[in-house]
Amino acid sequence: QLQLVESGGDLVQPGGSLRLSCAPSGGFLDDYYSIGWFRQAPGKEREGVSGISSYGDTTVYADSVKGRFTISRANAKSTVYLQMTSLNSEDTSVYYCAAVIRGPGGGSRSQPLYMPEENAYWGQGTKVTVSS
Repeated sequence: QLQLVESGGDLVQPGGSLRLSCAPSGGFLDDYYSIGWFRQAPGKEREGVSGISSYGDTTVYADSVKGRFTISRANAKSTVYLQMTSLNSEDTSVYYCAAVIRGPGGGSRSQPLYMPEENAYWGQGTKVTVSS
């Protein structure tokens, strides 16, 4: 069964950058999977940060991260990244990646994963702390 492993979280100063990675284990993140990055801060609900479609042709970003974060896929079967720049304290959170199969019964392959979905696979999260 597909498992997802996030990495790259760290303590960083305001204005700094980090790159988060989401790597598959026990399977491949091939081009039938749409991927999403989510985050959850203490006392807050999990929110969508960014998503990319299985085809890679569509990306979506939360307003709060537009222009600062970039989602990308290394190739059709491998790691998905979230490049984060100009970090601020409001970006402090645990970041999760998730994947869902698109295609017949799973929605359009041009549809990113941006809202939690019932059939999604989730990682365990990686912690990002932005503080001076």
